[in-house]
Amino acid sequence: MSTLNDVIAVLERAYQPAWAESWDAVGLVCGDPVAAVQRVHFAVDPVGAVVDEALASGADLLVTHHPLYLGGTTTVAATTAKGSVVHRLIGAGCALYVAHTNADVADPGVSDALAAAVGLREVRPLQPHADPNHEKLVTFVPAAEVDALVDALAAAGAGVIGDYDRCAFLSPGTGTFRPGAAANPTIGSRGNVERVEEMRLEMVVPAGRRTGVLRALLAAHPYEEPAFDLIPLVAAPSGRGLGRVGERAEPMTQSAITGLVARSLPATAWGVRAAGDPERPVRAVAVCGGSGGGLAEAAARAGADVLLTADLKHHATSEVIEDEVVALVDAAHWATEWPWLAQAAELLASAATVETTVSTIVTDPWTVHAGGSA
Repeated sequence: MSTLNDVIAVLERAYQPAWAESWDAVGLVCGDPVAAVQRVHFAVDPVGAVVDEALASGADLLVTHHPLYLGGTTTVAATTAKGSVVHRLIGAGCALYVAHTNADVADPGVSDALAAAVGLREVRPLQPHADPNHEKLVTFVPAAEVDALVDALAAAGAGVIGDYDRCAFLSPGTGTFRPGAAANPTIGSRGNVERVEEMRLEMVVPAGRRTGVLRALLAAHPYEEPAFDLIPLVAAPSGRGLGRVGERAEPMTQSAITGLVARSLPATAWGVRAAGDPERPVRAVAVCGGSGGGLAEAAARAGADVLLTADLKHHATSEVIEDEVVALVDAAHWATEWPWLAQAAELLASAATVETTVSTIVTDPWTVHAGGSA
């Protein structure tokens, strides 16, 4: 059986909190990390109807894309809608966890699911993100002490490469030194030159973990004054990034791709609308789940014929179309992010001993649509 800690560990390998925007509010909102988790419910919005659905399904954990308290709060009183969510979840023993902009840029993430929903292939990031800066730690330690030191450094965050941890390179060599008059040497004696068979130990260190790793090195290394180097590494490209761009197997008109989007995403009162020439041929499509109107120029640079996203604004849309930057398709914000739920649920179920369910409630706030095409 998995604990909440176990489930969070899986989620945070796929959607690392460090990838979230500085203004975002991701992670555990409520719940006991050591509590058992058997069923996890996924939804876009942490609203009352979704809580009803999660509790009816027997969920021990609700994972949502949108944060509950994005702007912060001073109260969780049950007299407010959001406070009521917290009280009801805690009372039922159901935790709440959020993966928002860290899931937007993940690989795979929100826009990958949207790209798959509209049948794109050869998908790549629209705005690629480089992996976080790393450094290489190099130190030297007697062979008998190397495993204990690797364990201590790994516990502090060193040695993580992709889905692997405790990664280290070892090579044998000879170290030489002479302890001074005030030294308290682990090996040898003051004033005498010593030669010691040592292992050269190399591990990668995320720049944000440097302080903790160095503390662990100094605490766990057997020497009074361990020698070490920190070597900056060039940030490597990754599959992460905001938005995606890919190809349709066969070209379509903009009118046809708009209809395809409407059929491929869950129906909402907002519907799907497009800006640009309805007969424009479309093969390359850029997508961004949620609010991605600012990516029009990036979509054009990537060779896209159309950008599918949400929350497009009048003036910006008019400028993009008048300048013939790229055609635009605007769907409901909720609908463009909903496909991610099944992707995230499958990812979790494959890595943890839990059952997963996906919300089918339309929580897009727009509920009435009137009028017709121009």
